[in-house]
Amino acid sequence: MAHDHDHDHNHNHAHGHHHGHTDIDWAEMGPRLESQAELFASLYERAMAWLAREVTEPGLIVDAGSGPGVVSCLFAETFPGARIVAVDGSESLLERARARAERLGVADRFSTIVGELPDVLDELDYPADLLWASRSLHHLGDQRAGLTAFAARLAPGGTLALMEGGLPPRYLPRDIGIGRPGLQARIDAVEAEWFTRMRAELPGHVAETEDWPGLLAAAGLKHTRTHTFLLDLPAPASERARAYVVASLSHMRERLGGVLDVEDLATLDRLLDPDDEASLHRRADVFVLEAHTVHTAVRAG
Repeated sequence: MAHDHDHDHNHNHAHGHHHGHTDIDWAEMGPRLESQAELFASLYERAMAWLAREVTEPGLIVDAGSGPGVVSCLFAETFPGARIVAVDGSESLLERARARAERLGVADRFSTIVGELPDVLDELDYPADLLWASRSLHHLGDQRAGLTAFAARLAPGGTLALMEGGLPPRYLPRDIGIGRPGLQARIDAVEAEWFTRMRAELPGHVAETEDWPGLLAAAGLKHTRTHTFLLDLPAPASERARAYVVASLSHMRERLGGVLDVEDLATLDRLLDPDDEASLHRRADVFVLEAHTVHTAVRAG
């Protein structure tokens, strides 16, 4: 299992895909997901530099919900002595991950496992020294049970790193000159309601207070730590950043079209119309500003 960041609550930071969306053509989406994950490479690199101070020379790193393997390969580069296992529900995305590892010269210590989290982790040959789960947990109905399963796959002294939470992204100024100011704030509110419904509809859903350090401790892990990492790509946006914003807001338009009011829908349609002078394709004020939070904890030695 992995997750599509275009389906994530308030976030569109792509390296995996959404649990349960079996109708999605991941082979078709793979190139876009890979490109979007590359856009976030600087954020992931800072997170890994932080993890490198927390984790001493891991032998086995597991990326639980790896998608096309951008982050998995960054782990291989950050920890040159480690073996990497990318785990995902999509074989087509794992094919991209293996090809990427080959291109980067790390294929000799890179492998993949296809299957749904958390049960697929039972296929690991060895316990993990570092298990990374980037917004894959919140697609499990019972997050507490998922964390317990993750913790059970850690070696003594192993670290679980959980990327959950952060802040809603911003791509545009509050007042963009068309429609009512504050469009993204209103989208955030609708996204929050959508996320609540998505969670409630998951198989085996259990309502849970999102106190991630508390949940990590409840899973029997120790020494919880939290750090938030910023992605700040100022205007004018690069072509890759602009494409990411267009894709993100296009997906929001598809998903939330029945909920946003008429004026906000009309504004979104103008933003997404390549022929409109006020569109995302032409504006000079498009940027990407996102904050992602990582929580870590350690299995007792």
